[in-house]
Amino acid sequence: MTLETKQKFLSLQLGTRDTAVIALEHITEVFQVSLADICGVPQMPNCVLGIYNWRGEMLWLVDLDAMLGYPPLLQGANFLSTMMAIVLEKEGKYLGLLVQNLMDIEWLDTNQIKPPSAELFYPAMSPFLQGYFINSAEEMILNLDATAIVRSPLWTMNN
Repeated sequence: MTLETKQKFLSLQLGTRDTAVIALEHITEVFQVSLADICGVPQMPNCVLGIYNWRGEMLWLVDLDAMLGYPPLLQGANFLSTMMAIVLEKEGKYLGLLVQNLMDIEWLDTNQIKPPSAELFYPAMSPFLQGYFINSAEEMILNLDATAIVRSPLWTMNN
């Protein structure tokens, strides 16, 4: 594994037992958010939770699990629950992803990315996957495409 092909990723939990990573270069900030502070917006896709006042700006918050075809995070949550928000940035556009758990920052070899195949993943997930890694425990780690997530037609038409 050479230094040129190693990249830092933030690993997070998807659903009850899957792990995903997002390249650190696309992440602006990570913070805790209370569900009570999210302002719901009517007539949005189910995965769009609403807007949040982030540094005096309006930040759209999206339930990453629901967006990728997992059960929604809010299914078992109450109004006072707190979640972790990951702020992605692409060309001056920001989007907040709500996740249940952040795990770690990992160095991964980008030469080890395997291409996504449709049989392995939820159909909702395919447009947002760059591929996957297999870790030392033989577990699959999904590599999410931050650019595709930020540019998704789900919210670009409403933003």
